[in-house]
Amino acid sequence: MSKKIGLHIGGRRFDVDVEDDFAPFLEQHMAKDFNVDGNNDLKKMLHAYVRRTHELFLQDKEIEKILRKTEL
Repeated sequence: MSKKIGLHIGGRRFDVDVEDDFAPFLEQHMAKDFNVDGNNDLKKMLHAYVRRTHELFLQDKEIEKILRKTEL
Protein backbone atom coordinates (compact mmCIF):
# COMPACT_ATOMS: atom_id res chain seq x y z
CA MET A 1 0.00 0.00 0.00
CA SER A 2 1.01 3.60 -0.27
CA LYS A 3 0.26 6.89 1.41
CA LYS A 4 -0.01 10.30 -0.24
CA ILE A 5 2.05 13.09 1.34
CA GLY A 6 1.70 16.69 0.18
CA LEU A 7 3.67 19.90 0.48
CA HIS A 8 3.09 23.45 -0.79
CA ILE A 9 6.05 24.93 -2.64
CA GLY A 10 5.91 28.23 -4.47
CA GLY A 11 2.15 28.40 -4.07
CA ARG A 12 1.58 24.98 -5.65
CA ARG A 13 0.73 21.74 -3.92
CA PHE A 14 2.87 18.70 -4.70
CA ASP A 15 1.77 15.21 -3.67
CA VAL A 16 3.90 12.08 -3.65
CA ASP A 17 2.91 8.50 -3.02
CA VAL A 18 5.25 6.63 -0.68
CA GLU A 19 5.20 3.21 0.94
CA ASP A 20 3.29 3.02 4.21
CA ASP A 21 6.35 2.02 6.24
CA PHE A 22 8.39 4.95 4.84
CA ALA A 23 5.64 7.57 5.29
CA PRO A 24 6.13 8.29 9.03
CA PHE A 25 9.89 8.69 8.55
CA LEU A 26 9.38 11.09 5.64
CA GLU A 27 6.71 13.09 7.45
CA GLN A 28 8.96 13.47 10.50
CA HIS A 29 11.88 14.75 8.40
CA MET A 30 9.70 16.99 6.26
CA ALA A 31 8.36 18.61 9.44
CA LYS A 32 11.96 19.51 10.37
CA ASP A 33 12.72 21.05 6.98
CA PHE A 34 9.46 22.64 5.85
CA ASN A 35 6.33 24.44 6.92
CA VAL A 36 4.03 21.46 6.42
CA ASP A 37 0.91 23.54 7.11
CA GLY A 38 1.70 26.43 4.77
CA ASN A 39 3.66 27.52 1.74
CA ASN A 40 7.41 27.07 1.26
CA ASP A 41 9.57 29.03 -1.14
CA LEU A 42 12.10 27.52 -3.51
CA LYS A 43 15.03 28.78 -1.44
CA LYS A 44 13.79 26.76 1.54
CA MET A 45 13.51 23.70 -0.72
CA LEU A 46 17.09 24.14 -1.92
CA HIS A 47 18.40 24.56 1.63
CA ALA A 48 16.60 21.38 2.73
CA TYR A 49 18.03 19.47 -0.23
CA VAL A 50 21.58 20.61 0.49
CA ARG A 51 21.21 19.85 4.22
CA ARG A 52 19.93 16.30 3.57
CA THR A 53 22.56 15.66 0.90
CA HIS A 54 25.25 16.72 3.35
CA GLU A 55 23.84 14.25 5.89
CA LEU A 56 24.09 11.49 3.26
CA PHE A 57 27.66 12.53 2.49
CA LEU A 58 28.62 12.24 6.16
CA GLN A 59 26.87 8.87 6.45
CA ASP A 60 28.73 7.56 3.41
CA LYS A 61 32.04 8.68 4.90
CA GLU A 62 31.20 6.94 8.17
CA ILE A 63 30.20 3.73 6.38
CA GLU A 64 33.46 3.75 4.40
CA LYS A 65 35.40 4.25 7.62
CA ILE A 66 33.63 1.31 9.28
CA LEU A 67 34.17 -0.90 6.22
CA ARG A 68 37.88 -0.11 6.18
CA LYS A 69 38.12 -1.15 9.85
CA THR A 70 36.36 -4.47 9.17
CA GLU A 71 38.65 -5.29 6.21
CA LEU A 72 41.77 -5.34 8.40
